[in-house]
Amino acid sequence: MAGPRIVSLIAGATEIVCALGFEDHLVGRSHECDFPESVRRLTACTEPKFDVEGSSQEIDQRVKAVLRDGLSVYRVHTETLRRLRPDVIVTQTQCEVCAVSLRDVEEAVCQWLGFRPRIVSLAPDALADVWKDISLVAEALGAPGRGEDLNRRLQQRMHAIAARAAEAPQRPTVACIEWIEPLMAAGNWMPELVQMAGGVDLFGTAGKHAPRLTWEQLCAEDPEVILVVPCGFDIARSRRDMPALTQRQGWHDLRAVRGRRVYLADGNHYFNRPGPRLAESLEILAEVLHPTVFQFGHEGSGWQYL
Repeated sequence: MAGPRIVSLIAGATEIVCALGFEDHLVGRSHECDFPESVRRLTACTEPKFDVEGSSQEIDQRVKAVLRDGLSVYRVHTETLRRLRPDVIVTQTQCEVCAVSLRDVEEAVCQWLGFRPRIVSLAPDALADVWKDISLVAEALGAPGRGEDLNRRLQQRMHAIAARAAEAPQRPTVACIEWIEPLMAAGNWMPELVQMAGGVDLFGTAGKHAPRLTWEQLCAEDPEVILVVPCGFDIARSRRDMPALTQRQGWHDLRAVRGRRVYLADGNHYFNRPGPRLAESLEILAEVLHPTVFQFGHEGSGWQYL
């Protein structure tokens, strides 16, 4: 196989590599990389150091315990990386909870002898950073033109949606829930997507990490729409945890609940992966915020009513 041998240690980066046309050059992945489906065949080079099963509150407590001890949340399989001998490793510095950190990869590489791969570290805090990261990966793989083309196509799709959404007569207020217990609102690129889809994000700040959110704050703002997109959770997984919200006093008094405008979306595959499928994420948002204007066909798989 001519060309670079690539290991991607973050799911969004794996999707970027594949969208750039380099799937055949992938030789390893993270334990979370699962799209496109065909990448599951690749050797997993990482694993979590905590039990990922349980409620969102239990997972939060386990992650905090690991971080409190000064440890990384994930383990890199150094010997597996050595055996795969990648030319390029793609990792990230955006979030120590979301994927293997740059520090983990550098520590693993320091143990090697005889060769040193190129480490490409992504840091997508806002939507513009996602486009920069696509270009960065494309450049590292020797195909900057492919990165320019992919960015152009994605941005054209998203700008077309934003232009239509801007003509909607109303802009509903939105609470994007990135974690159920404890409550956290979505940040980073999510407020930008909400704005492009024709809504008003009440809690997130573009380019900033997910902020903590109290139940009292949610009730006080009383959003017209609640979108639940927990990081790493699909729709079924999110639905199992929803009693932590729906059983709270005052839940049934919220405007979004009374108006049947509470939606569960696939945060794992879409909203929390900074890569090409943020375009589909915007489509999902546009559908739930303006259902009479947008019908992309994501209902059922990408989002569901609570």
